[in-house]
Amino acid sequence: MFIANPKAHRQPYPAALASVMNVAKAQESRQWLSQWSRLNSGSTPLYALPDLAKELGIAQVLVKDESVRSVLGSFKALGAPIALVRLILRTFPEQHFEPVGLLEGKYADALADFTVISATDGNHGKGLAAAAQSIGCRCVIVLHANVSAEREDAIAAYGAQIVRIAGNYDESVEEAAALAADNAWVVVSDTSYEGYEVIPRDVMQGYGTIAAEIVEQTASDAAKPAFTHVFLQGGVGGLAAGIVSYLWEQYGEARPTFVMVEPAQADCLFQSARQGKPAKATGSVDSVMAGLACGETSPLAWRFLEPSVDFFMTIEDDEAVIAMRRLAAGGARDIPLIAGESSVAGLAGLTRLVKAGSAAADLGIDGNARVLIISTEGATAPGVYAELLGETADSVLERQKVWAPAG
Repeated sequence: MFIANPKAHRQPYPAALASVMNVAKAQESRQWLSQWSRLNSGSTPLYALPDLAKELGIAQVLVKDESVRSVLGSFKALGAPIALVRLILRTFPEQHFEPVGLLEGKYADALADFTVISATDGNHGKGLAAAAQSIGCRCVIVLHANVSAEREDAIAAYGAQIVRIAGNYDESVEEAAALAADNAWVVVSDTSYEGYEVIPRDVMQGYGTIAAEIVEQTASDAAKPAFTHVFLQGGVGGLAAGIVSYLWEQYGEARPTFVMVEPAQADCLFQSARQGKPAKATGSVDSVMAGLACGETSPLAWRFLEPSVDFFMTIEDDEAVIAMRRLAAGGARDIPLIAGESSVAGLAGLTRLVKAGSAAADLGIDGNARVLIISTEGATAPGVYAELLGETADSVLERQKVWAPAG
């Protein structure tokens, strides 16, 4: 399914949104995070894939590779840690904690009894658990029935207490809120709900690091983007809001066209666009794209997405797997890339539109289009990755190490 969003506009970034998320705060978060030992130094790569662009009949495909952001393997290493730091600074102002010192564990003794909790599909929980371990506070993670044992083990490895429920992601969010209320813990979630927006805002602001790096890596003209389109994956909308807000403020009326892509069975953002308000998914919310298998739109994220995302669409699981394989295969001029199942929705959506022809024309996807895609995770569940591709991530990595561009 594919729809245009009549509420999207190209006016300058609104002051009302800038008061919630802005480039200055994103840069502050970036500076703090740059000192965290669990993030790799420097920016993640931005690759041009000319063979893929030729296949799609467009001028350029750019892929931002978040798989190498950190040992955690995904972009979520940017959101939860900064939200936890800002939470602690607000909670204990009398302690005069220093942000980088928190991430270095300098105040662990003072925070040993402070407990945070969150529901997760995997990557957010791992990011929160790793940050809590670095800082020295306690962490409880609620997992729903569709989160694999492999992902559970990866979270537990960072010292988090795991709570399992039989329901879906949205029910795990409810369980986390109930446990927090019963135990005087603090929920650190990447999705907002009524009365709960500050922490999700901080999570989304952390994702601005990705956009900041993209601007630096592509900028020949600070007032005009080097790409015409950005394809973003869905979920509750937090990543997209973090990216969109930064690029919209940076480029104003010259911002690129934004396209939102979701699993057909987890179409909460698509439905929000149809209904003109934050909505629930209409499907079973059990996609192979586990990180995007979210049933309810984050109302805070929707405040940023409704006026900025130009088109919304859904894809099928098998299209995501095909996109994973295409990136892993590489080409004579395309470096092989390890992209997890939740990271390729943008490419899968672009591919579908190109094949559809008329839909691509509606978006201006033609021989002059320069498309940016953010590959948000690597093989965060190596067993799942190998099962879907019929090849291990290590095998792809070996090809990547020896790859050299033709010519």
